[in-house]
Amino acid sequence: MLDAFSESTLRNVIGKCIDEGPAHIILDLSKIDFVDSSGLGALVQLVKKAQTAKGSLQVVTNPRVTQTVKLVRLEKFLSLQDSLAVAEENVKGK
Repeated sequence: MLDAFSESTLRNVIGKCIDEGPAHIILDLSKIDFVDSSGLGALVQLVKKAQTAKGSLQVVTNPRVTQTVKLVRLEKFLSLQDSLAVAEENVKGK
């Protein structure tokens, strides 16, 4: 679950990874069954942080999380991937 209680930990941990490098991060949320607005906000902040560092944040997701992201029309901003293999391939190309 990625919600108001867990998003600050996610922001801190992944934000530190972006700061220390590498700038291209793969975040596997494929086992997450729920993301609320706080979680989505954290993902948006992390994508912006990665972009500022000349990197990217690839988010591996599942149909449920993808549906939530599409509901709020963030699918074009967040780099959603169906599998870890696709995310890894995207990072290699950068």
